[in-house]
Amino acid sequence: MREPDMQKLDALVGRLVGDVGAAMSGALVVLGDQVGIYKAMADGTPMSVQDLAAKTGVKERYLREWLSAQAAADYVAYDEKTDRFSLTPEQAMVFAEENSPAFFVGAFEVVQSMWMDEPKIADAFRTGKGLGWHEHSTCLFRGTERFFRPGYNSHLVNEWIPALAGVEAKLKAGASVADVGCGHGASTILMAQAYPASRFAGFDYHGPSIERAKAAAKDAGVADRVTFQQGSAGEFPGRGYDMVAMFDCLHDMGDPVGAGRHVKETLGPNGTWLIVEPFAHDHLKDNLNPVGRVYYDCTPASLSQEVGLGLGAQAGEMKLRKVALDAGFTHFRRATETPFNMVFEVRA
Repeated sequence: MREPDMQKLDALVGRLVGDVGAAMSGALVVLGDQVGIYKAMADGTPMSVQDLAAKTGVKERYLREWLSAQAAADYVAYDEKTDRFSLTPEQAMVFAEENSPAFFVGAFEVVQSMWMDEPKIADAFRTGKGLGWHEHSTCLFRGTERFFRPGYNSHLVNEWIPALAGVEAKLKAGASVADVGCGHGASTILMAQAYPASRFAGFDYHGPSIERAKAAAKDAGVADRVTFQQGSAGEFPGRGYDMVAMFDCLHDMGDPVGAGRHVKETLGPNGTWLIVEPFAHDHLKDNLNPVGRVYYDCTPASLSQEVGLGLGAQAGEMKLRKVALDAGFTHFRRATETPFNMVFEVRA
């Protein structure tokens, strides 16, 4: 082994200091969200530590340290002259506004689950037996919904569905849709709100997520045209669907080809399989970037299931196309994309 290059070593250590700071800041983001500090600052009014402590019920001494760390991370703004803290409009969109297209707190809850579940993942590394989605800490389910919902709010109805040939017209006229792997139902509910003439069925094998989705549909006022039911991707019920959608979940399935075959059986004439997956290139060298760094950190649940294909969250279009073709489909097209997602239109 060659002698270390001290300049390169210093640069690496410098990056690690930044990464450690980011990891610690992430824990503080979750904390601030849970105790309501961000929402208390959402209107942008500069506040003293004392006033903010009174507003939130958080103890002043802890709050000052939290605010200082957040200011050092540039997550909150600090005015030295007045000794007051505030959120800029951009910071409020990221940390305080749940329906903002840039809301990011859910991502840190996903990271929280990785730390909490590390012993389970370490065991899976040693044994190869995998780790089921349902075996993770509950913050993963909540975080996943909160992380992906802003993207769905921004793109699903406005861009993704219009990019599918003929699908939007069907949904406006009245169609039947299955949302498979629906989790807490964010995507299902959003579609039901946008297309009141259509009916939607959400399926997920995780029972607690289905119960949460039912409550969310009731709160959103769409329970009359949305149903949620526990069911796996390879066995969900129903026939004649005009569209079957899978949002950010196909890569976690042990048998994605089998799931695709079942989708083909459940689709009606000229039905469409909508696949939304994390953005990825086909080759590792092209995924060595900030987005790839995030998605390669996602441990697939696939290896805990039958077949255990283990596509991974950076599968790329080539592998996904093979899944669809092996499932018996003949039409596979990338309909559109965002920096975080690829959207595919699949037909028989």
